[in-house]
Amino acid sequence: MVGRRLEEFFVRNIGSESMNLKTILNALLATLILSASMAGCLESEEDEKVIRIAFKTQDDYDNPSANPQILADFIAAQSGYAVELYPINSDIAAIEALRFGHADIAFLDGGAAWIAWQQHGLDAILADQKSDGTTSYTAQAWVLADSDIQSLEDLEGKDSCHTGWLKSAGMLMPMGYMINNGIVDVSGDADDIVALRTTIEEYFGNASIPEKGDLYYSYSGAFRCMTEGVGDVAFGKTTSYEDHCEGNDWCLERDQYRPLEPVFGQVPSHPIMVNMETTSQEKIDVIVEAFLALNTAEGGSEILDGVLNTPGISEVTTEGHLGSYSEAIGAIPGIAAYFDEKYDE
Repeated sequence: MVGRRLEEFFVRNIGSESMNLKTILNALLATLILSASMAGCLESEEDEKVIRIAFKTQDDYDNPSANPQILADFIAAQSGYAVELYPINSDIAAIEALRFGHADIAFLDGGAAWIAWQQHGLDAILADQKSDGTTSYTAQAWVLADSDIQSLEDLEGKDSCHTGWLKSAGMLMPMGYMINNGIVDVSGDADDIVALRTTIEEYFGNASIPEKGDLYYSYSGAFRCMTEGVGDVAFGKTTSYEDHCEGNDWCLERDQYRPLEPVFGQVPSHPIMVNMETTSQEKIDVIVEAFLALNTAEGGSEILDGVLNTPGISEVTTEGHLGSYSEAIGAIPGIAAYFDEKYDE
C-alpha cells in the first residue's frame, strides 16, 4: 500500500515545474519513515498477543508429564494468547532473554533472581510453593536448651554447624545478617568469596562445613552436628526440629532445644521473573491469572508436579519475596562475582 502511494505521488508530481529535487527527496524520506513506523507498530501489536517463556528444554523426555510444552498449552488455553517456549541452557541465559525482550517470563532460583533484580532491575511476579504452601522459609539458629549461648553476640569462639558451603539458611543468611549488623567483621578481600570461609574460621571456634555425602551435611546434618555435641550452634530454619527429628533416634526431646532470636530472614522459593520495561502490564496481568489457574483448573496439579515440581503457585512482589534475602546475602564478600560465575556456566 505504501509503495502504491509513493508511485502515485511521483506520477502526479515528477513532471511539475513546481516540484524540485529537494521536495521530492523530503517527501520520499517522510514516506519511508512513516512506513517503518507502521511496520514497527504492527510487529509490536503482534508480539503483545504472544507469551514467551524462557525454559530449559530437552529433545526427549523420559517422563512425558515433565514436558514444558504441556505448561505452554495450558497457559495458552487459559489466557487466549499464543504461548511459545524460548529455549535457554542456563540461568544467565534466562536473565539475558528477559533483559533484551526475547522472553516475557523466566523461572529462576533465589541466587539468580537476586542478580536479576539487583543488577538488571527485573521483577518477581509469581513464585512456586513449598510443601506447606508458603513461598519461603525462615532462617534461624538453634542451640541446646542448657547452652550458655543466649544471643547471636555470644557465638564468637563457639563451634558452629553449617549445612554446607554457601548454603542459604545454613551459611549465607546467618553470616550476611551478622555481618550486616556488625556482629561479625569480614576477614580478607571483601570482593572474594574465599573471604567468607576465612571470616567463619576466624569468628567461630571449629566450624563444620560439610560436603555432600558427609554425616553432618544439609539441614538434618547440621541439627545432628549440634545435637551430638560436635558444635554449639546449628544454622538451619525455624522448622528444623519438626522437619528433621521425626523418626530419627539421634534427636532429643523438643524441650532440649532452643531457637536463638532474632531470625535471619526469609529464604525465597523459585520466583517467576519479568522485565516490566519490555512486557506490558496488561500481558503481565494475563500471565499471573493464567499461572494461578494451575492451582485449581483441571490438569493443573499434574503440570505443577510434573513440569514445575511444586504443589502450587502464588502471586508475589519483588520486595516481599526477595527483600530480606537480598539484604542478608548482599553483605557476603564476593557473592555477586560468585553468582555471576556460577550462573554463567
